[in-house]
Amino acid sequence: MKYKWLNKKNNIKLLVFFNGWGMDENVVQHLESEDFDVIMFYDYNSLDIDLSILEKYTEKYLVAWSMGVMCATLFNIKYKTATAVNGTLKPIDNTYGIPVKIYNLTLQGLTPAGAQKFVMNMFKEKNINFKINRDFENIKKELAVLKTYVANTDFQYNRVIISSDDKIIPSKNQSNFWGIEPNTNSGHCPFFLFNSWSELL
Repeated sequence: MKYKWLNKKNNIKLLVFFNGWGMDENVVQHLESEDFDVIMFYDYNSLDIDLSILEKYTEKYLVAWSMGVMCATLFNIKYKTATAVNGTLKPIDNTYGIPVKIYNLTLQGLTPAGAQKFVMNMFKEKNINFKINRDFENIKKELAVLKTYVANTDFQYNRVIISSDDKIIPSKNQSNFWGIEPNTNSGHCPFFLFNSWSELL
């Protein structure tokens, strides 16, 4: 796993962002940090990470998106609040996540063009031009490795955001898992509806 500081100004509060599959900071770099330091975790090909970089922060807040919702549960980090955005603890599941057959077919047939098409399906808006910037072989391996992880079901999220038009992790399946109806008018990637990280807490 990799990390990148999106804001580091020795604030007391730390916002921890667990990104989705194949993504980098471009999906959230427009969000205002306000009085948070912000660190992004991504690239889940390995779960090896030195979490001592977080120790100095007494207040930690989590925002996890898509596959990051499951991956965030795999680490022993204590948060004041935790927000799940368009993800579940069973992200590859016929009832609670991406249907297994669709996930496997996506992995088996993944090409650079297909990966880009997948990304554009994250957005309900038609005027967004968003490109994958990570290495293709890296993200294809990541898609395979994600199948091997099992969430810590004891982990508690206190806020859940479900988009009404999610074409990646079906909105209905997210509702099945969390027991709530969609509450955001967006596609799989809703971040461009927000201006700051604090709006997501």
